[in-house]
Amino acid sequence: MKLMTLPGVFAPISDSWMLADAIRDERLGTGSRALDVCTGSGVLALTAAECGADTTAVDVSRRALLTVRLNAFRAGVHVRTRRGRTYEPVAGERFDLIVSNPPYVPSPRPDVPRFGACRAWEAGHDGRIVLDALCDGAPAHLRPGGRLLVVHSSLIGIDQTIARLRRAGLVDVRVVVRVRGPLGPLMLAQQALGTIPADVREEDVVIIRGCAPAAA
Repeated sequence: MKLMTLPGVFAPISDSWMLADAIRDERLGTGSRALDVCTGSGVLALTAAECGADTTAVDVSRRALLTVRLNAFRAGVHVRTRRGRTYEPVAGERFDLIVSNPPYVPSPRPDVPRFGACRAWEAGHDGRIVLDALCDGAPAHLRPGGRLLVVHSSLIGIDQTIARLRRAGLVDVRVVVRVRGPLGPLMLAQQALGTIPADVREEDVVIIRGCAPAAA
């Protein structure tokens, strides 16, 4: 897949490509609905659309959504774009698959940035502001038997995410992909600011999958 990114839009790195592969494993087909939250360049939305799903991409950045539309045109697929935070633009809608590579880098500021490219990665002191909202709202936006796939670093708490998804009502919540490696440039930059302990050298990047209960 060849992607372009407009200035200020975060280009996909390894965690997005990992998640794209996991989307293909879900075997989406015609008639299914997919939602990509925090879409960025749109790589995940385009992957779902290429698998046959009726796909919606959500982001707070206008440039990101324009990038998605341009990439969808270049790829010959249709992706509906909506601007806003997490599930706000799709209130009342349900999907067979929700995917997200949300901002998950801890930062010195307690909230998420309102402007700038750093919106794509900074997520508060613990890196979980956007992720927790995704977890809590997923059950209300999944069809019976629908699935959530979310990627993030072990530095912000794998067990915490699994427990939160289970409390929200998802079932069969588990890590389906785990890759260990050295801290990337974004984490190293925050480590230099003191947000991440100086003795941390590696992280696991994981994809966590959860399912909405099947219809009775």
